[in-house]
Amino acid sequence: MEAEDRKSAEHFLDLIRRSKRGRFKLYIGMSAGVGKTYRMLQEGHDLLASGVDVRIGYIETHFRKDTHALLEGLPLIPRRTLFYKGKELEEMDVQAILNIRPEIVIVDELAHTNIEGSKNEKRWQDVMDILDAGINVISAVNIQHIESLNEAVKAVTGIEVQERIPDSVVDSADEVVNIDLTAEELIARLKAGKIYDATKIEQALQNFFKNDHILQLREMALKEVAAQVQRKVEAEVVPERKSRPERFLACISSNEVKAKNVIRKTARLASYYNSSWYVLYVQVPRERADRIALDKQRYLINNFKLATELGAEIIKVEGRSVASEIMAQCALRRITTVCIGKPRLTFGRVLLATDAFRKLLRQLSKADIDLVILS
Repeated sequence: MEAEDRKSAEHFLDLIRRSKRGRFKLYIGMSAGVGKTYRMLQEGHDLLASGVDVRIGYIETHFRKDTHALLEGLPLIPRRTLFYKGKELEEMDVQAILNIRPEIVIVDELAHTNIEGSKNEKRWQDVMDILDAGINVISAVNIQHIESLNEAVKAVTGIEVQERIPDSVVDSADEVVNIDLTAEELIARLKAGKIYDATKIEQALQNFFKNDHILQLREMALKEVAAQVQRKVEAEVVPERKSRPERFLACISSNEVKAKNVIRKTARLASYYNSSWYVLYVQVPRERADRIALDKQRYLINNFKLATELGAEIIKVEGRSVASEIMAQCALRRITTVCIGKPRLTFGRVLLATDAFRKLLRQLSKADIDLVILS
């Protein structure tokens, strides 16, 4: 009973903390130029007209004429000036926002990396501090900046985006809004000079702004927002009867690329089902600390960090049989779905691994656990 009472008290305290936290509205777009900043500024004017104390914490119009014109009349919290490598640069003044305490603050470019020496490394961390202080935030991000979508976007565009936000930041939003344009509308805006200046238009048309790229990115954005809405419904609407909660186990090796892919794709699945998930690495004898290559050690550490940022719990065990360790963790953690990478084996290794794989399949089937092989 004591444990139940303590859990109940902690739940009540969590509700109190949530009620004190600011509300978070996030605009998501498929690319630059869809109108996220424009829509935030429009909303700012509507709120101001309704008597709400709304201020601009940070905005980047990129000198787009129509967007820049919307700055007129909106209260602006001045940026702070810093000197970095001999240059005078500007950043959002988080402390000023906390001191002024507006009812709502507009913060653009959520994935931005702050100048070295700032309190937080990333702007999304600044936003979390502002929300924790009880100030409401309206912000915006493109889907290519969402961590678990990074590989998918790279596969479409051939470009790896360096500035990214954890999926947990998107999940924490109270409201997620998709800013949608057709591929034709977006390309027309680009050609009209409403996104980049004339010197960059042709290059953009040959790279990121190809018609098929835009269609695929648009689909990703629509799916992301739909999934967020679904999660909110499931979290806030009490079902008549509860189904078995999903719990995912991502099984990784020391292979950097394959492990990263498994982690990101399992994170997407766990996010969609709003479920707990784990990353399992079985350290077999040939990869003991005194045997494993230094580069593989670095890959593992980086992938553990990525998984933690995406919300996973890391499980690292030593064992001779990977299949046995997987089944042990499934029983211990009440796993419903095991995720593994697509094997790339030679014919000889396939023959050697067949019995172990069949045994794992039988055990998973017997325990009513699904197996997902991620390509």
